[in-house]
Amino acid sequence: MAQDFAIIENYLMIKMPEEVGHYEAADISRTADHFLMNSKAKNVVFDFEDTVLMDSSGIGVIIGRYRKVDCFGGKVFLIHCNKQIKRVIHMAGLLRYVEMMN
Repeated sequence: MAQDFAIIENYLMIKMPEEVGHYEAADISRTADHFLMNSKAKNVVFDFEDTVLMDSSGIGVIIGRYRKVDCFGGKVFLIHCNKQIKRVIHMAGLLRYVEMMN
């Protein structure tokens, strides 16, 4: 999964997998935290281009990274969200914390 993470300037770019469930969420969170602790990235971009299914575990990944970067003025962005992902994001009320760019 390391190939799905990249640091570009002060952004941690995370390419989300096709399905984001409990198992994937734990791995994404762990790897993202490692990158955030060991780089100068202060913002996180979640790229949902390939994602077709996300459950509440995915919401936890996003909120968890928001809490990490918010402490030092960072932001979380969501890109390439399809209709299903947008619906989950809206229903969870995440737009109070993150920015959706499409």
